[in-house]
Formats: sequence, structure tokens, C-alpha cells
Amino acid sequence: MYDYDLLVVGSANADLVIGVERRPGAGETVLGSDLAVHPGGKGANQAVAAARLGARTALLARVGDDAHGRLLLDSQRAAGVDTVGVLVGGAPTGVALITVDPSGDNSIVVSPGANGRLAPDDIRAAASLFQASRVVSAQLEIPLETVVEVVRSLADGSRFVLNPSPPQPLPTEVLAACDPLIVNEHEAKVILGDSAVGETPEDWARILLAKGPRSVVVTLGAQGALVASADGVTRVPSVRVDAVDTTGAGDAFTAALAFRLGAGSSPVDAAAYAARVGAAAVTKEGAQESFPTAAEVEAACGAPPRDTPRPPGRGWDGAPREGRRGGSE
Repeated sequence: MYDYDLLVVGSANADLVIGVERRPGAGETVLGSDLAVHPGGKGANQAVAAARLGARTALLARVGDDAHGRLLLDSQRAAGVDTVGVLVGGAPTGVALITVDPSGDNSIVVSPGANGRLAPDDIRAAASLFQASRVVSAQLEIPLETVVEVVRSLADGSRFVLNPSPPQPLPTEVLAACDPLIVNEHEAKVILGDSAVGETPEDWARILLAKGPRSVVVTLGAQGALVASADGVTRVPSVRVDAVDTTGAGDAFTAALAFRLGAGSSPVDAAAYAARVGAAAVTKEGAQESFPTAAEVEAACGAPPRDTPRPPGRGWDGAPREGRRGGSE
């Protein structure tokens, strides 16, 4: 029996967000909205997103001993994330500078801060967290050598999910552990490098799969996603919504996918559910503030896949089925 459905190892940032009519070009200054400060970072985002969906979640990260660090710890605890693995000190909390245009698209610059001090020794010291976790998720806003140590620390029978963002070439040892490797178009092309032949996402997925991951998921925005494994390549349709802000949508997708895979869903059904979670997230502003509960996903985007386990006698919001409207069986 695992104590955690998901252990997220990764970054925790304060997101400094400004709305703009259009994102500036090189050497250009544009005026924007008032500055808003939100808890963020790909690791912290994924932990909150999973916890909102009902996953027993822990975060292994590092923040500064400052106001931004306290903001991040408070947001994790409010979402129900176990912060026993969050280390404090060593550098200021990481910061992400984000501009969001009227279409909801964003541009992000990250100052890693304390995230860059999350070291392999910190991973080794957290061995008990790895032994207690069914699925472990990571990203690349922490040092690559730390991600390598994460792979080496996995418990027997656990699953490793990696979103290589920001992208860089990956060691064979890391690629071989991924189940799945989750990439968008840009990340796929960076990791493929000179191997980036072919014009379709199916081509990229097959070549990525040949590099060693046990499975690959390519996210395609409004075109949905696709899942590649030894069983073949399958397209997963998108969910049509009116996008307000895409910040954090990829993190919501990754968290939902990791959670549902650990709960026993097939990769295709887990990706289909993750697409609904990501779609629900873009209908609200912000990152963590936009992440839906399982009940909100079902209300906005439809019921989860048929093969997805539920607690006996309960719906996805944890409420008894009796008297609930619109619940699926």
C-alpha cells in the first residue's frame, strides 16, 4: 500500500503575471496591467493540480526563507499537498515572469533561485518518500543531475513521469525510465535534435519512443494529444473551451495523466481525462487558481473514461452518488 498516489519532484516559483495587449518584440517596451503575484512553478503546480483531483500528493522541492516561499507553502497546504519534502533556504525562492496576451497565450522567463539548489543529496535524503509513492513526476526546472538521482531513487514497481520543460537533451538513463515522456511540439524537437525527421506528431512520437521511453505522450494544444507505446500511436481529441489563460495548463495535464495512470487507467483513457483537466484549467486566469476539482472537470468537460476506478459508492467529487445530478456510472 502506497502512502502517496503521486510524488512531484520539481520547481516552486512565485509567478509574477502581467496582462498585455501583445507580447513585446526584441528591444520593445509595452504597457501592461497591474502586477499579480501567484504561487507557481511546474513542480508546485503539478502537486496542487493532482491534489485538487483527489490524489494523495507530496511535493519534494526547495523554496527560499522569504515571503514568496511562505506563499508557496501556504498554497500547497491549502490544496492538501503534503509538504514534508519541501526544503527551505539556500537561495531566494524562484520567480517566473509571465506575460499573458488577450488570446490567453503566454511567454515566461524563469529565475530558478532555490530550485537550482535542489541537489542529488536532497533526493537521497528523501528515500522514504520515494518508497511510499506509486508514481513520481518530475520536470526540468531543477538541475538535470537531480532528475537523474530521482530516477535512481525510484521504488520497485513505481512509475516515472517526466515533462522535460524547459527542454534539453536527456541521458539514456532518464529516457529509459519515462513512462510516459510528456512533450509538446517544441520540447519534442529539442529532445530529438538531429533525429527530428518527419512532419507529423506521430513521426516525432515514434522516433522519441525509439530513444528508450516506455511510452510517449505528445500534447498538441487545440488538436488534442497522442499516446505512443509498443501498442501503437493513438490520437486523443481535444475539448473545445473558451481559453482565458493557458498558464499552467500543461502542468494540469501532466498531473492528471500521472494520477490516472497510477490509479490503473489505460494510457489513452488517462490522456483523455488529462485533456479534459487541461481544458477546464484554461477557462480561468492564473495557474494554481485555475486548476479544477474532479467534480468541476466532469461538470465542464464530461465524465471520466469508463475504465477509470472510483472509490466504491462515490463520485469523482468524493460525494455519495445518491442525489447527485449528471453523475456517470
